[in-house]
Amino acid sequence: MNLNISAFASGLTFGLGLIVSQMINPVKVLSFLDVLGNWDLSLALVMAGALLTLGFLQWLIQKSAKHSHSAIAMKHATPKKNDSKLIIGSSLFGIGWGLSGLCPGPALMGLSSGLFGSYVFIATMLIGFLLFNRLHHKP
Repeated sequence: MNLNISAFASGLTFGLGLIVSQMINPVKVLSFLDVLGNWDLSLALVMAGALLTLGFLQWLIQKSAKHSHSAIAMKHATPKKNDSKLIIGSSLFGIGWGLSGLCPGPALMGLSSGLFGSYVFIATMLIGFLLFNRLHHKP
């Protein structure tokens, strides 16, 4: 039960952060990506705040893992080499983000606002999921 509450609180905090930072507004995101035109630096501050928060939380987790009160050993992720799937996937994500001004989190939030672009984005994202599963299905 506590895990569900924690997941809900995390999702709610993330969604509110998207709204407050205006990352659900494609025009704001596209203005941030327009570095040679009318560049809007404000989302860089949002990203910097997120990185600082992540860094602090990772430090806190690593510190608490050394003094764990449970018998369960905590494993940390080990970096893997970049492969072509990672490079192609992240490139497609970046291109899609740059063209639409949306990524999955803000697009889901945009559904509640009735933004037509969010509906198109989510529909094409789901089609992409289905295509990926069809292409990578191992019988």
